[in-house]
Amino acid sequence: MTTQHPPHRFTPMSQFATDSPVLHIDNDAPLRELHNCVSERLNAVLKYLNLMACTSLPDYAENDINTVTNIARIMVQDIADVFGVIEQRGFDTPKGL
Repeated sequence: MTTQHPPHRFTPMSQFATDSPVLHIDNDAPLRELHNCVSERLNAVLKYLNLMACTSLPDYAENDINTVTNIARIMVQDIADVFGVIEQRGFDTPKGL
């Protein structure tokens, strides 16, 4: 049984808080599982942003708005990273299969 080394099997997720990647995406995960991961995050961030859009801004301090924005940014970055792996897998698939 051969085991792939992490650089070939795993893609690091984008990070801004650390000097080296901590979270990785399994490039070999089934496409359905990758899609489920993206779908869950996308639906969550959309519901979250809809909730925030219905909230009155005078009710919250500037720090709260920064927190809300940062949470949405992290979720959307996760989505973009997983989509990148899905797209790469799609481009690597030979035509006719």
